[in-house]
Amino acid sequence: MRMLADVLTALVAALHVYFLALEMFFWNHPRGRKIFGTTPEFAVASKSLAANQGLYNGFLAAGLVWGLWLGVGGTAVKVFFLCCVVIAGVYGAYSVNRRILFVQAAPAALALSLLLMS
Repeated sequence: MRMLADVLTALVAALHVYFLALEMFFWNHPRGRKIFGTTPEFAVASKSLAANQGLYNGFLAAGLVWGLWLGVGGTAVKVFFLCCVVIAGVYGAYSVNRRILFVQAAPAALALSLLLMS
């Protein structure tokens, strides 16, 4: 079960690297605007805010990778960062778009549950 928890944790980390790329580098491109449902004008006006948000997603990914790198000794690190992802995902679903609950919070909650059961 620990291996499955680690695979899911790595998937959550990879998702956050993807979010970082979308928010920091592709926010103002057609693909980013399509994914986030923004207009060209809004994307230009909010580009620096999105980049800042992308940086935070990068920190979440780095924390999860750090926990994975530590192995069994990184359990507390993984729990902390997975909790951060779940909380951010729930808040994002509440305040921005319900889809965030399924894209961000659910995979992290599943990884956290498996980690705690292992």
